[in-house]
Amino acid sequence: MAYRVFACVAVLCCAFSAPSQSLAKSPRPNIVVILCDDMGFSDLGCFGSEINTPNLDRLAANGIRFTDFHNNAKCSETRASLLTGLWHQQSRNLKKSGHVTIAEVLREAGYSTLMSGKWHLAKTPPERGFDRYFGFLGGAINFYTGRDWGNGENLMRLDRKEFVAPKSFYSTDAFTDYAIEFVDQARSKEQPFFLYLAHNAPHFPLHALPEDIAKYRGRYSIGWDEIRKRRYAKLKELNIIDDTWRLSVRDPKVEGWDQLTKKQMNYLEPMMEVYAAMVDRLDQNIGRLVTHLEKQEVLDNTLILFFSDNGACPYQRHRTPGVAPGPANSDIAYDARWANMCNTPLRLYKQYAHEGGSSTPMIAHWPAKIDAKGTLTSFASHLVDIMPTIVDVAGAKYPKEFDGEDILPMEGVSLVPAFHGKKERGDHPLFWEFAGNHAIRVDDWKLVAERSKEWELYDLSKDRSETQDLAAKSPKHVKQLAKLYDQWAKRTGAKTHKKCVATKPSSQSQLFELP
Repeated sequence: MAYRVFACVAVLCCAFSAPSQSLAKSPRPNIVVILCDDMGFSDLGCFGSEINTPNLDRLAANGIRFTDFHNNAKCSETRASLLTGLWHQQSRNLKKSGHVTIAEVLREAGYSTLMSGKWHLAKTPPERGFDRYFGFLGGAINFYTGRDWGNGENLMRLDRKEFVAPKSFYSTDAFTDYAIEFVDQARSKEQPFFLYLAHNAPHFPLHALPEDIAKYRGRYSIGWDEIRKRRYAKLKELNIIDDTWRLSVRDPKVEGWDQLTKKQMNYLEPMMEVYAAMVDRLDQNIGRLVTHLEKQEVLDNTLILFFSDNGACPYQRHRTPGVAPGPANSDIAYDARWANMCNTPLRLYKQYAHEGGSSTPMIAHWPAKIDAKGTLTSFASHLVDIMPTIVDVAGAKYPKEFDGEDILPMEGVSLVPAFHGKKERGDHPLFWEFAGNHAIRVDDWKLVAERSKEWELYDLSKDRSETQDLAAKSPKHVKQLAKLYDQWAKRTGAKTHKKCVATKPSSQSQLFELP
């Protein structure tokens, strides 16, 4: 640990960038990044779920599953790091200067740059390097109308023009329709393409088509406690986890399923049925895209990356009492009760720096270059690694200057070595900070704290689910890692630990009042 910390101190003076062997001599691959929204760690079949996800399961069976991949635990902040290869504080969600997007880098390298889906950042995709864009500029929409969830405005756009959703609109289907159309246009130009497909599913509101909901009627009547046990057993069976991933105790504020009345069960059960249906429809649409690429004979040399923007969402949202979840006139989200289950076996949720906030299932699929099909990798990785990975596989050049501005260097490492069996990240720590929730990870040691609270310390090699706090037993580790965290925070503009402790606890409600 002391050696690692010394090495990290040396490199913290500058940003991190570690490109792997160049792949520029190979035919340039197409690149597809698929980001879903608010999905829990165990919500895919190939990551332990009872939800039907055969298309993503097939990508996993023919690719690599990352079991230690991380996001920024929050929507906009994840998108900022994904697109820039920087910690989100460095670009302030693309509001600050000094950064460049993947689309801008790849367009300079001769790629067609395409986006469909949720933006949720400063400016618009056409202003940040995308040749074609269809989607919405805000953070959440009505899946049937495309209207902004917060204010009801129409923030849907087709390129630079306002788009009015037709009566037959359902966003998960529409985003895939335009993604396929854009890909075909790019292929007609005989250019490799980069597609960023940012689905809003399964983010609230809980909107799903009746035929999809019907598949899950009654499936969740056994409740979250039993399903957590079943998911945990399946995760072990799939070798995604072992005994170092303990099944964390149910969130203390969440009731046992058997403590609920029948009326309360009937109130909560449909929320998970609709959520599962949204994940199912998401999988169907990913299958449509993959089938299209296969028919066009371009799937073999297309790198596909799939992951979520944060862990399961615990926010209590219920604007339409008395209306069942599912149709356009409903405005409901599930709360911490089901979110705790969706993150099995991890603790906490979206917005937290604990594993339940940032851990996401990640799948890499690239038949031309990934030989060890169906394998798992524990390579510790983060969104900041996506930019260097894409620059690497595309043979592109990351600029020091763009549009007359100096550009900050990339913060991550290429994941290409992980595609070929490398297991260790090396001397490149991982960091998190959002709204005062913050953490640092060096090797398997993780120092983490909720806003307004003091540090907790975990040895992830023995306790990936963060169930045994070692801070009191290892004050030297706490001191070393805390120093590194504050150095990073001051360099990037994140909150220092002192400022995080001074941040008031969140007032966000995480539980419905039950009938």
